[in-house]
Amino acid sequence: MSAREEFDKVTTGEVIHGRAFTVTTETIQDFGDASLDYNPLHFDPEWMKENDFGGTRFGTVIMHGMQNFALITRTLTDWLIPRGGYHRRLETRWIKPVKLGDTITPEATVSRKNPTAGSNWVQFDVVVRNQYGEPVATGQALAEFRDTIPG
Repeated sequence: MSAREEFDKVTTGEVIHGRAFTVTTETIQDFGDASLDYNPLHFDPEWMKENDFGGTRFGTVIMHGMQNFALITRTLTDWLIPRGGYHRRLETRWIKPVKLGDTITPEATVSRKNPTAGSNWVQFDVVVRNQYGEPVATGQALAEFRDTIPG
């Protein structure tokens, strides 16, 4: 099936559910190693008890905010690639810190389809929620469906 045919099957309001992810010391360490971000707000619970970050006291270490991006990206690419789509853009805002032991789950909802002369675009509203259903990150993403591999 062509990417255009797959694009035609996408419906506004369609919801893509990502995998749940539980934050542990190991997952924070792994992301720190991959990103080379060893800021003490991710690694030093004592420092976090005594210091603030941007005027905010979290009281404990928090997950790297960019890890939300990674989870959203995985959710989108897991859904897009089999359909011939490509993730093109992601903009998010962190709403709430994610702490050790939190379980977060990304979700993307098709908010708009835009066929153009050159390609076919899908816009998503994205949200990452914690185990209480509270948003920890929100934003928008953009994907492209085209029959040739983008350069």
